[in-house]
Amino acid sequence: MEESLHIAMFPWFAMGHLTAYLQLSNKLAKKGHKISFFVPTRTQSKLQHLNLHPHLITFVPITIPPIEGLPHGAETTADVSDSLFPLIITAMDRIEKKIESLLIDLRPNFVFFDISAYWLPKLAQSLGIKTVQYWTVSAISIAYMESLKRQYHGTKFSAFDPMQTVIGLSDSTIKLSVYEARALGRVLESEFGTGVPFIDRMVNSGLPDAIGFRSCREMEGPFLDYLETLHGKSVLLSGYLTPEPPTSPLEHKWVHWLGRFKHGSVIYCALGSECILQPNEFQDLLLGLELTGMPFLAALRQPIGFETVEEALPEEFKQRVEGRGMVHGGWVQQQLILEHPSVGCFITHCGSGSVAEALMNHCRLVLLPNRGDQFFNARLVSRSFKAGFEVERDEEDGSFTKESVCEAVKSVMDDESEVAREIRQNHSRLRNLLLSNDLESTYIESFCQKLQDLLK
Repeated sequence: MEESLHIAMFPWFAMGHLTAYLQLSNKLAKKGHKISFFVPTRTQSKLQHLNLHPHLITFVPITIPPIEGLPHGAETTADVSDSLFPLIITAMDRIEKKIESLLIDLRPNFVFFDISAYWLPKLAQSLGIKTVQYWTVSAISIAYMESLKRQYHGTKFSAFDPMQTVIGLSDSTIKLSVYEARALGRVLESEFGTGVPFIDRMVNSGLPDAIGFRSCREMEGPFLDYLETLHGKSVLLSGYLTPEPPTSPLEHKWVHWLGRFKHGSVIYCALGSECILQPNEFQDLLLGLELTGMPFLAALRQPIGFETVEEALPEEFKQRVEGRGMVHGGWVQQQLILEHPSVGCFITHCGSGSVAEALMNHCRLVLLPNRGDQFFNARLVSRSFKAGFEVERDEEDGSFTKESVCEAVKSVMDDESEVAREIRQNHSRLRNLLLSNDLESTYIESFCQKLQDLLK
């Protein structure tokens, strides 16, 4: 019989990372393993309903220390603008002694982390605890960044060739545009936390005992092979982690609103909890939705410089789309909305969690990546798998128009076009693969076995 493990989870304090780590925790707890989940104190209540095994998953609240420039009460990246993300990392660096004390008391077999704690492997090793750098982002994005670090070490990342493919890979479809390359280069060079470049947090973070991904070989095999060769060790794969059925039903207001429209006719647009658009992007996106003539639900944060979504709407927009268009500035039950029969199209920012949810549903995919790993996810879905359609953007500055948004939607929704048929068929093939009965169970079983092997 498999020995029960005790695993401490210390993800980056960003909601997408916290929820992904909790999803993995649920899968491991279902196998009988004990989880100690480190979470910011006030953020715990936002995750409580996602803990499906409270007898095995224990939240360990972490108080965020005061950091100059970090707003009072801010705990995760969802609480601050992009420019303040490094201060969340600084705060996480400052709790190193607290984490050490907790690990001494808890004595887990493993501690999982991602980009936040480059100092954790050395600390855990001194305590006799194994570490796993478990990535919630795609293997392709890490492979690309590992390759860049080796090619451009000592030079400016912002100068790298956007047409560069990953060394050792033949997949020429995974290329960045000029604006994407510049944006990624700036981030990789930036200081994240105190005195640590972002690229050094992303790759070779203190040489953990193992690296793992929320992925599977059927989706990212070549990139996983590449990383195994680079690191000289096998990669732990959890699979894409099929979401567990929600414990609560879809809110009545959405049931009522979506229920007014015919099957597969509604566009659902959501760009994640951290994406804050420029005012012109926000308005062009909404005007593009209006231009389609289709009903739509847009779950978006207010753009930069505005207090609410309502005050940022285009002039007379609300009156023009009344009855068929809804713009919502708060949290929505995305998993349940994607499953609603009226929803036929999903405009997504291509965060790893959203891509996984989207591929497991029937709605057509329109891709509007915003940053980092999202660019790679979009290329993987649109060019490698040909299961979605990207919104056309300016090569130099990344801008898009209302016409390009409308055109992307029509390209995937026109059942008479060859493009839409190919996308639909490829999406269906991926969906059947990811939802096959034994795929996830096989990956989780192998994941747990490899953890056991690391303790021998």
